[in-house]
This record gives sequence, C-alpha cells and structure tokens, in this order.
Amino acid sequence: MVRIIAGSRKGRLLTAPTGQTTRPTADRVRQALFDMLLHAPWGGPTLISGAHVLDAFAGTGALGLEALSRGASHATFFETSHPALAALRANIQACKWEDSCTVIARDVISPPACTASARLVFLDPPYHQKLPERALKALQSKGWIAPDAIAVIETGREEALPFSTQEEALETASTPIFLAERQHGAARFSIWRL
Repeated sequence: MVRIIAGSRKGRLLTAPTGQTTRPTADRVRQALFDMLLHAPWGGPTLISGAHVLDAFAGTGALGLEALSRGASHATFFETSHPALAALRANIQACKWEDSCTVIARDVISPPACTASARLVFLDPPYHQKLPERALKALQSKGWIAPDAIAVIETGREEALPFSTQEEALETASTPIFLAERQHGAARFSIWRL
C-alpha cells in the first residue's frame, strides 16, 4: 500500500495500478527523501511551501501529492500510461486537489509550452534509458523549470548518475550542480540544482 506520509493529507491511501509497469516510490523512501529536502542546507521549508512542483513520469503521483500535502501550491504531472493516469486522477480526486493539479497525458520528452515554471522537479523515469537528461532538456526548453530549481532524479542503483559526462551536462540549458545522493534498495536518488 502507498500512502501520503505527512502534512494535510497524512495517511491518505493512494491507488496504484497492478503489474510491474508502475513502481510507486515506497513510503519509507519518500519519507527519507522529503526529510532530506527539508533539512539539507540547500533545501528547507521554503523549497516546498507555496511551490509549483513538477512530477514527470508521475505514475501514481505519490511524489507530487506528497509535496502538495506538505504545502506546495500546485503540482503538474506528466504521465502517458493509461492505467497510471487512471490511478493518478483517482488519487487527485480522493485528495480533493482537482484545483491544485494539472495532469498532462503527454510524453515529457515533447512537452507543450509552459506558463508557470516549477522550482521543485521530480523525475522518476524507467531505468536504464538515459531519460533524465533528455527530459530535463525538453522541459527547460519549454519553460517548465524555473532558474535555480531543484531536481530530484530517481535512477536504478547501478546506473551512472545523470550528467556523468560533460556532453550530457552541456545538453541542458544550464550546468546542473550536484547536491546529494541517496540509495534505497534498487533505487538511487540524486539531487541537482539546475
């Protein structure tokens, strides 16, 4: 079971599609991640409070919904899987956040133009496909990412960190600055200032 860990919707159960296609971030991993975001010298409560967050490759929306529960003002979700979209929309409705969420059923690699950029970005793409770099480049080119935004990127534990080569770093609109890394089971989170 997946649930919201803290904040205004603490304990709210989230729907997840069956099967292995969508892998929601586990509760304890989300707790550790948000603790780091709130307590790191480069983070703090103002990183989330009142923020527009972007949850790309959203799946159930657990990361974006957790941010809303902890005080973010708006969350935009990108997802293309029909079962995941159904679960995401059900979770938004169960939390009564229809007015605080935007769901874009479109590939994050070809996003539409944006009118409100995000200062906190979550990327949880399929592993081993080098999608973080491509997704961030596409999102930055369409205005989805605010200057100095923080990006939380989940990859497989054995994958090289995003931007591990100078060529990958140069493909983004700005040079990403590595802030932190944590490993949890098969997953690795790396956090960057864009």
